[in-house]
Amino acid sequence: MIIVRSPMRVSLAGGGTDLPSYYARKDGFAIGAAIDKYVYISVHQTFLDHLIVKYSKLERAPDRDGIEHPIVREALRTVDITEPNLEITSLADLPEGTGLGSSGSFTTALLRALHSYRRDLVTPERLAAEACEIEIDRLGEPIGKQDQYISALGGVTCMTFRASGEVEAAPLALAPETLHTLEDNLCAFFTGYTRSAGRVLSDQDRRTRAADEDMLRNLDQVLELAFRARDALLAGHLDEFAAVMDLHWERKRKRSTGISTQQIDDWYALGRSNGALGGKLVGAGGGGFLLFYADDPLRLRVAMAGAGLREVRFRFDMEGTKVIVS
Repeated sequence: MIIVRSPMRVSLAGGGTDLPSYYARKDGFAIGAAIDKYVYISVHQTFLDHLIVKYSKLERAPDRDGIEHPIVREALRTVDITEPNLEITSLADLPEGTGLGSSGSFTTALLRALHSYRRDLVTPERLAAEACEIEIDRLGEPIGKQDQYISALGGVTCMTFRASGEVEAAPLALAPETLHTLEDNLCAFFTGYTRSAGRVLSDQDRRTRAADEDMLRNLDQVLELAFRARDALLAGHLDEFAAVMDLHWERKRKRSTGISTQQIDDWYALGRSNGALGGKLVGAGGGGFLLFYADDPLRLRVAMAGAGLREVRFRFDMEGTKVIVS
């Protein structure tokens, strides 16, 4: 049996500029951090003459073309696996639709498991590129590329998205003290809402492709804020980074009516008045997790717990997608 784990992520800056509809016009830039919440994929041979795929559903099919799950079907085609006697199972620490990049984590984990089954040597960059090709190019999802690269690479990563489709990804060279303080003071609270990133992002994608001036201006501002966030992190100025997060959230809220709700706005205001220096809703919007940077995490935790929000504590994952059993 082969078991692979792939980390989920929190987006720190630049989300939205990683969509092809934006970086085809101007290079995008984003910063994200892999976290120790994982998607797990297992692959093993059976003595049966059909494929078995277990996720929220159970599928049995005579061959890969009969698989309904589009990512599983396309991953089998990518790695060119034709034999029918395989069982593929997925598990996750957190549910999908929570803004932590679970789809990208699922795809990179699945590809890594199938390549391991084939005894292929693959780099993290190749895993991420193949995952993007499946989700964006083949399946036409209106999503970005940061999730796949952060999951594959791990760590706190800077990514530049070129018009050619090339992604330049490298670790953000943070001082150890900055890294540890950032990790300690970031707090994530589940809003209780889940949503499809594709549905939320489709409006942004459509308007960007149509050269909507308001949308392009908004994303240009988000891009500039991402560079400011990078510089603040490199300088160890975490209070400034938090202020940039707050500005980013204000820009993001204006991007679409589906980004936030009155309840989410109220929770955000509660966090800001109880020790949070800045924050935002991670992911496409509409639900998922509120991520705050707080100079007084305990005070923030008490306030958010009082409002009924569950915190999910995390540490950074520095390993990326990896085989844990082979």
